[in-house]
Amino acid sequence: METSNSDFSLKGKKVVILGGSSGLGLATAQAAAAEGANVVIVSSNAARVQNAVAQLPGNAFGMQADLSDESSIQRLFEEIGTLDHLVFTAGESLLLSKIADTEVAMARAFFDLRYWGAFMAVKYAAPRINAGGSIVLTGGIVSARPNAGWSIGASICAAMDGFTRAMAVELAPVRVNLVSPGVIRTNLWSSMAETERDAFYDQVAEALPVRHLGEAEQVAQTYLYLMKQPFVTGQILVTDGGAVLV
Repeated sequence: METSNSDFSLKGKKVVILGGSSGLGLATAQAAAAEGANVVIVSSNAARVQNAVAQLPGNAFGMQADLSDESSIQRLFEEIGTLDHLVFTAGESLLLSKIADTEVAMARAFFDLRYWGAFMAVKYAAPRINAGGSIVLTGGIVSARPNAGWSIGASICAAMDGFTRAMAVELAPVRVNLVSPGVIRTNLWSSMAETERDAFYDQVAEALPVRHLGEAEQVAQTYLYLMKQPFVTGQILVTDGGAVLV
């Protein structure tokens, strides 16, 4: 099969971003829209959806849905209809807690959105993805490089790695890949006190080979690459400034 320039373009493609109202999702929505994609962003927070859509071109569209609820996700994709690319970046602020201090019910709740939300989104979106389309999920390097207090985050990221590979086989020829970011300056860290967060950012940046912290706009380019690259599937694409090396 010959490859045309259109295979590497998002122009006119329908890109649905779950968790697209802030952070990595919004940055990816902005980058995709800049390349001519018809972007649909989805979040559970109506005010954030409205604010995010205002930052996007006029053809962008926002929808509200509970991404931890199966019936809500099913209705969402029935309304969206066919699409070309699904991106899942939804997630709440991280919980850092040693296992002795972690409530099991709270730990389970984090899986409801970050893992099961992605699972359900893939289930209901996959049959509607057009030929040549893709799914791009989100994990993190903490599954490979955890510190004390990262039991929940490391577990979710490891589960997402395995889920991605399994779906790349099961849903072929739909391509399924995952972006694995390092520490990125987003609202993911909003649960930390500002002074603590700034000190953490400085510490991470100094330790990285690139000597600077990652920005959402930089990681957005990884999502775009995986949407546009027709010969990549089942891959975990680390975007971490070299964190796994040090």
